[in-house]
Amino acid sequence: MTASLLEVIALNVRDAVAAEQGGADRLEVVADMAADGLTPTPETVAAIAAECPLPQMVMLRHDASFTADAATLDRLAADAKALAQAGAAGFVFGFLDGAGAVDLAATEALIHAVSPLPWTFHRAVDHAADVHAAWRAVRLLPNLATVLTAGAPTGVGDGLPVIKTRAEAGDASIVLAGGGLRPEHVPALLDYGVRAFHVGSAVRTNWSDPVDWGLVRRWRTLVDRD
Repeated sequence: MTASLLEVIALNVRDAVAAEQGGADRLEVVADMAADGLTPTPETVAAIAAECPLPQMVMLRHDASFTADAATLDRLAADAKALAQAGAAGFVFGFLDGAGAVDLAATEALIHAVSPLPWTFHRAVDHAADVHAAWRAVRLLPNLATVLTAGAPTGVGDGLPVIKTRAEAGDASIVLAGGGLRPEHVPALLDYGVRAFHVGSAVRTNWSDPVDWGLVRRWRTLVDRD
């Protein structure tokens, strides 16, 4: 079986170091989880890069919505340049329009801004008016590394049927399963062919506490199980 990828949300250096100690492969670096993850500062990314070798996928998002106007996109593009210089290995973003479809113009603008770095389309896909149409749009975009998805806005527990359908459609290789991910979901996801997993609250007591390397280690063992 191909080894699984384990991505851990990190808010700071302490989280990043604990994630590495626990066996994580990659970080998603964010700020303000009260807003479901916003763009961190370049200083945070640089500080993590100085202490931890794990690749940093950095969030590009300025508010809790999934929309972006021209001014927001300009600001995010400028952020991306500074964050790349600070050590970002890739980025996490993605937008919907007012009708709930993938905003291809906005998303492609940021793809161009962060090129040639890879990127993850975040959980906006789970909130699309037509989830499967959203997947069909996203999967063809350039430099796409993964799609962070729970399959449903309410979390992986409710979204497993959607993830299974996407896997059967040939998208298992780009699924990054996360959002309410629990240990009991992993066997089914592995059976679907999913090999990338994303955890945040599952590896800490609460968002006020740091990542627990021991919990990361448990997830490492779980997602690598045959």
